[in-house]
Amino acid sequence: MIAPESDHVMESLYLLIPLSVAIVFFALWVFFKAMDSGQFDDLEGPGMRILQDDDRVHDDAHPSESNIKK
Repeated sequence: MIAPESDHVMESLYLLIPLSVAIVFFALWVFFKAMDSGQFDDLEGPGMRILQDDDRVHDDAHPSESNIKK
């Protein structure tokens, strides 16, 4: 004889399996949409840009003078 609790387990599986399949398809759709938009084209560029130091001195104006409004 089957226990009555097993009926509740089967009823929840009828909901959870299609829901999990829908979530997987949604995650795949988001991933491929990001791939098509170029989200993952340049993974090393931003990391290398932060390492390039710009120590050039700008001769335009003194830094304190550039903050003064005219």
